[in-house]
Amino acid sequence: MLRVLVVDSSRERAADVCSAIALAGHQVAAVLSSALELSDQVLNTKPDVIFIQADSPSRDTLEHLAIMNRDCPRPVLLFSQDADSEMIRRAVKAGVSSYVVDSVSPARLDAVVEVAIAQFEAFQHMRAERDDATRKLSERITIDRAKGVLMKARGLDENAAYHALRKLAMERGRKLADVAQDVIDMSNLLL
Repeated sequence: MLRVLVVDSSRERAADVCSAIALAGHQVAAVLSSALELSDQVLNTKPDVIFIQADSPSRDTLEHLAIMNRDCPRPVLLFSQDADSEMIRRAVKAGVSSYVVDSVSPARLDAVVEVAIAQFEAFQHMRAERDDATRKLSERITIDRAKGVLMKARGLDENAAYHALRKLAMERGRKLADVAQDVIDMSNLLL
């Protein structure tokens, strides 16, 4: 059973969505009439999935969705009557996992939710890999800069500078990149 947060400005439509969610065996965590407090509600209710239903998603809705996606990402299904390809692109860029041009039917609900969750998980995995690669590259650059400082200050070759950094990191029980940053900071202080 999934906990679902529903966002819909129409009470009647929201009631229909909540019924479809209940018929599919899921629980409605909360119902919002707009996305204005989306991040706060996600933090408070901790839903598994977010359903947004709108005739056409507003700029405000997409902005609040992007903030929520940055701060507390969740799979988001957006049901809309707007089939404009630019709108779909903006929605996906804001964090929508599945954009459905139609309304939700109880028979299709589970399949649509599964697709959204799979898309969300794949995106989160790619984001984590990107962040890890970015961190490693940044650490590599810091280490190379620190080696340059040691090479210049102590007249060492590159290999000896690397081993000096590594030895210092092991002696202090710290990461190599952290010790390298310390070396750079100290050299900046002395200049």
